Amino acid sequence: MTVKNILSTTEYEKIIFIWEKSVKATHHFLSDDDILEIKADVIKYLPRLKVYAYKNANGEMLGFIAIDKNKIEMLFVSPEYFGKGIGGALVDFALKDMHVDEVDVNEQNANAREFYEHMGFKVTARLEKDNEGRAFPLLRMKNNM
Repeated sequence: MTVKNILSTTEYEKIIFIWEKSVKATHHFLSDDDILEIKADVIKYLPRLKVYAYKNANGEMLGFIAIDKNKIEMLFVSPEYFGKGIGGALVDFALKDMHVDEVDVNEQNANAREFYEHMGFKVTARLEKDNEGRAFPLLRMKNNM
């Protein structure tokens, strides 16, 4: 496993591909139109973040994490690799090497909440809308480890 900073356009295309596959597998509360709208936002937002990929020994990208200051902004793993420790490895990297301690999780995504709680995060606040003002409540979580 390697975790490295993402710089190339080709890698950003792979990230968007993983993002969309993962969202469709986990965010059942989103419509296809919601996904298209959010995807456009993600494409614009990604270059402003520190983005790190998890790659296997063959160099295949299996997941990624995007960080802004002390906050995880995105964590997505290709669905065929769910449950293989990739998300945990990326969060461990973010906690230890990038000193993150915050994340927002969609309230409707119970699996994500459970995952972050397992990683030591606790809910500190609930927001009625997402960061773009859409009616998808967020849970603000903080890690105090």
